[in-house]
Amino acid sequence: MLLWLFAGPQAAAPPRPQAPPARPQGARPQPQPARAPAPAPADTYFVSTLTPAEIQGKQAVIETNLGTIVLDLLGDAAPNHVAHFITRARAGAYDGTIFHRVIPNGIIQGGDPLSKDPAQSARYGTGGMRELRFERNGEQMSRGAVAATLAPSLPDSGGSQFFICIFDQLPLTGQYTVFARVAEGLNVAQKISQVEADNTVPKERVVMTRVTIRDKPAAAAEPFTTETTEELSRYRAVLETSFGNVTFQFFPDKAPNHVRNFLRLASVGFYDGTAFHRVVKGFVIQGGFLPTRGEPLDITQDRYVRKMAPEFNDIPHDKGIVSLAHGDDPGSGDTSFFIVTARTPVLDGKYTAFGRVVEGMDVVERIEAVPVNGETPTMRVELRKVTLQDKP
Repeated sequence: MLLWLFAGPQAAAPPRPQAPPARPQGARPQPQPARAPAPAPADTYFVSTLTPAEIQGKQAVIETNLGTIVLDLLGDAAPNHVAHFITRARAGAYDGTIFHRVIPNGIIQGGDPLSKDPAQSARYGTGGMRELRFERNGEQMSRGAVAATLAPSLPDSGGSQFFICIFDQLPLTGQYTVFARVAEGLNVAQKISQVEADNTVPKERVVMTRVTIRDKPAAAAEPFTTETTEELSRYRAVLETSFGNVTFQFFPDKAPNHVRNFLRLASVGFYDGTAFHRVVKGFVIQGGFLPTRGEPLDITQDRYVRKMAPEFNDIPHDKGIVSLAHGDDPGSGDTSFFIVTARTPVLDGKYTAFGRVVEGMDVVERIEAVPVNGETPTMRVELRKVTLQDKP
């Protein structure tokens, strides 16, 4: 069983879930592990015929029936593995294969050519092996790493099968050839890891309908890094909740980094599907806490979750003020914010006020009035979507 702990619901910065190492397997684990295949003769190993230029700056787009996963192929770290993947993908070798092994929030494994045929299900995990020699590199087996599956105790047994790390599997670093990293769609990979399974065998076919190779596009500029204070002050955030809409204005002259942080997270949909998880009547309502999110984060959303150095200022924590939550360390805040529901001087100078409710205070009051068990609402108060508006 994969276990981890979350901080309590009022904590501002929960630790990321860390699943124990989930070792990929070159054969199905049921009913018994397959006998380790004999090493391949030297002349049967794949050797790239692609030039270095043909494997640099490439992405693989994996379309599945549960969504799309985009991989950055690491041509410098594992050139032969990358060339193998590109060659097989262009030949259609992955089209119609499935993810045949899943460990919830651990790994997903696929690419076995046998998995195109449902009649071969008893042999899934044994095909497409012993085609690649091990390529040692310094790539960490961290969240989003993609590596070649190996037969037990045979480092030179990689091939078409690969696995994706949903969360860090750092103890496996150096034992498998990491040849790609998820650039987009890690949330899709996490969904795949959570499909109902018999032990680790999915009960439904999660199909790679099409795998294509493309040039890696130029990196997009990080949002809300270049706007002036005046430009930032024009933005409004409309929070669509299950109790109605609430609109924020912002104070970039007082807390510019906090304003940029909230706008950036909102622009990539981080807050969509979270909840107001904490209600203290006559004090605050609090939302934006990562574990309340209904869907896993994608790579971009996860990249923008960062600790915020405090920007304490002279804005009093009056009713309607929006401020960033944090733990005992004032620099531990990241995504969770609170709305003050009554004048609270004890918060002044200890939390960074960065916005104010300008419409929908009646909605805030309705949320404040929900029944609670301690400080936890007994019903889910959904933050369905945050929309940004730029006032002319």
